[in-house]
Amino acid sequence: MSQRRSPAGWLRRILLRAVLLLAVVWGGGILLFSVVPVPFSAVMVERQLGAWLSGDFGYVAHSDWVFIDEISPWMGLAVIAAEDQKFPEHWGFDVAAIEKALAHNERSDSRIRGASTLSQQTAKNVFLWDGRSWLRKGLEAGLTVGIETVWSKRRILTVYLNVAEFGNGVFGVEAAAQRYFHKPASRLTMSEAALLAAVLPNPLRFRADAPSGYVRSRQAWIMRQMGQLGGEGFMASHRLR
Repeated sequence: MSQRRSPAGWLRRILLRAVLLLAVVWGGGILLFSVVPVPFSAVMVERQLGAWLSGDFGYVAHSDWVFIDEISPWMGLAVIAAEDQKFPEHWGFDVAAIEKALAHNERSDSRIRGASTLSQQTAKNVFLWDGRSWLRKGLEAGLTVGIETVWSKRRILTVYLNVAEFGNGVFGVEAAAQRYFHKPASRLTMSEAALLAAVLPNPLRFRADAPSGYVRSRQAWIMRQMGQLGGEGFMASHRLR
C-alpha cells in the first residue's frame, strides 16, 4: 500500500529536481562554452526581455563574437587593469579585495564597493541575472569555481570581452569598437581600450561616446595602470594572447 506524500515532501522533490536540472544545464554550458562561442548571455536575454516588457521594441541586444587573436591586446590589458589586476594569479576570487570591500561597505552606506573578479563577472554575465542578492552571489561563486576549473584564463578573458556590456544594447568588445570608434576590435588603441574599460562599472550610466569628467579621469588612471602592469608584455608573459 503506497503512502501519501505530504505537500512539504512534494515541494522538496520539486526543488531538488529543479536544482539538479540547473546543475546539469549550467555544467553542460560550462563544458560547451569552453570550446564553442557564446551566442548570447543571460544578461543580454534579461535586457532584451525587459525592453520588450516595457514596450521598447526598438531595443536590440547586439554582440559579435570574436576570438582573442582578433582583439587588440590593449583591450584585454585595459579590463584587467580596471577590474581585476590579479586575474592571472587568482583561482577565481580575490580574497584581499573582498576583505577590503567588506570593510569599506561596513563604514559607508552611500556607496557600495564590489570586489568581483573577471571570472565572477563572466559567470554572472553568461549564466545569471543582473542585480545584487545573496542567492545570486552564491550561485555565482559555484559557477566561478566551475569555469576556473574547466576554462583557461585565456578562455575566461575571451568570453568576458565578448559578453561584457559597454552601453545600451552594446555587448562585447567588437560591437563596442564598431559602435563608438567605427573600427574592428583588433585595431583599438591603448586610449580607446582604456575608455571602453572606464565605463564598465556602470555602462548604462557612463557613456563611451559622451564621456563625463569622471570617465575621462578613470580612463587616464587605467592607462597608468596598464603601463605599470607592463604593457603588452604583461599579456604575453601570462599567455593571455
